[in-house]
Amino acid sequence: MEHLDKDITFKRNGARFGFRAAGVALNQGRVLMQQSELDPFWVLPGGRVEMAESAEDALRREMREELHLEVEIERLLWTLENFFVYRTEPNREMGLYFLMNLPTDSDLYNTESVAQTEDERGMKLWHRWQSLDSLRELDIKPTFLYDVLPALPDAPSYIVHRDNA
Repeated sequence: MEHLDKDITFKRNGARFGFRAAGVALNQGRVLMQQSELDPFWVLPGGRVEMAESAEDALRREMREELHLEVEIERLLWTLENFFVYRTEPNREMGLYFLMNLPTDSDLYNTESVAQTEDERGMKLWHRWQSLDSLRELDIKPTFLYDVLPALPDAPSYIVHRDNA
């Protein structure tokens, strides 16, 4: 569990803080979503930033660990302050969300079904391309993504979001 000690995540006063990098991959009007075997909801692929790396490097590392792919980071989309409760624990998360490109010749880029991978710890992950006009058919976290994914900003924007569910 040595790699977990490097994550920018800590608990204080009964709450958890984390720094996350996530990627938006688009493909023919669809966005890549990811679900872990631990959760009923879907998220954008990504993960925790480690102490000695940039958010872009963290996203590249996470995509190697989770998707087994080298991705190209195009640009920053959103800086997010996200407040939510996860398994009864209050969380505050700082997130940087990037537009990223998957290799167009990869199996994942070209799949029409749900693809399964395992991360570096053996946790099962499922990936699917979800149409941007049917996002609300999935339980997506954080919920601000329902509104912002169909029309990406031209310049980075700052968002404060509170998931009440």
